[in-house]
Amino acid sequence: MPPVPDILNVMDSEPQLTGPSEPPPPEPNQAWARVQCARHPKRPHALDYVEKLLTNFHEIHGDRLFGDDPAIVCGMGLLDGKPVMLVGEQKGRDTKQKVIRNFGMPKPEGYRKAIRAMQLAAKFNRPIITLLDTPGAYPGIDAEERGQAEAIARNLREMARLPVPVVCVCIGEGGSGGALALGVGNHVLMMENAVYSVISPESCAAIIWRDSTKAELAASALRMTAVDLKELALIDGIVPEPPGGAHENPDGAAENLRTALHASLTELNRLTPDELVQQRYVKFRKMGNFFTQLPAPVV
Repeated sequence: MPPVPDILNVMDSEPQLTGPSEPPPPEPNQAWARVQCARHPKRPHALDYVEKLLTNFHEIHGDRLFGDDPAIVCGMGLLDGKPVMLVGEQKGRDTKQKVIRNFGMPKPEGYRKAIRAMQLAAKFNRPIITLLDTPGAYPGIDAEERGQAEAIARNLREMARLPVPVVCVCIGEGGSGGALALGVGNHVLMMENAVYSVISPESCAAIIWRDSTKAELAASALRMTAVDLKELALIDGIVPEPPGGAHENPDGAAENLRTALHASLTELNRLTPDELVQQRYVKFRKMGNFFTQLPAPVV
C-alpha cells in the first residue's frame, strides 16, 4: 500500500484535459506566390536583359505588312562577343510605357515582325534567343481583323523549321498562345519565379468556379510554375534567381541567365541544321504523352 502523502498527491492532481489538436497553419500557396513574383512591377523585362547581356544591339522594326508593334522587341547583338538574334516581349514600366507597349500584349504585326527577324537570323546563321513575358496575345477587335490567330499559327510552323539554334526563356508571365508563338525552341528554359500556362489564374477561376477571386486555387491546379513544368518535361531547365526574386537583384538574375544561355548555345551549336530541326520536332511531339506502355493489341 503506497504511503498516504502519495495518495493525496494523486488525488489532488487535476487530470490533463486533451482535446483535438489545432490544425497546423496552412502552407503558403507557392504557385500563387510565383505568380505574384512574375508580375512584380520591378521585375526585369526583356529590354533590361538586353541592356545587361548584349552589346552592340540594333533593333529591327516593322513587319513589312502593316506596321511596328512595340510589344515585341527584335534585334541583333553580341552575347559574349558572339552574334545572336534576340526577340523579346516587352512590358512597360510606368503608365506611359505600358500604354505604348500595350501592356506586353502583342498584335499580329508583332508576331510577324518576330518571325521576319528569326528568318533573317537563319539566313545569316545566327542563333536565336526569345524572351517570353506576356499575359497573352492582344484580344482586341483590331488584332482579330488583322489575323491574330493566323499570325500565331504561322509562327509555330515557321519556328519549327528554323535551321539554327533556338533558345526560349520565360522570364515572367508566359501567357498561353501569346507566349507560345515565340516559344518553339530547341531548349525551353524558365526563370525560377516565372509562370507558363494556357490561361491566367483569374480567367481559369472565372470559368471553372465562376469566381475570379479563387485565382489562388486555380494557380495551384494549373501547375504553371517552373518546377511543375520541369516535372512534366515541358521545359528543359530552370534558371535560378537571386534571393527574393529577380527584382531584388536584376544584375544577379542577368548573370544567371547568361550562364544558362551560354550552356544551351554551346550544346546546340554542336548540331547540324537538320539535327536542330529534328530535335525540335521530336521534343514537341513528345509533349503531353504520359503513357508508359503501348495499349494491348485488339484481338
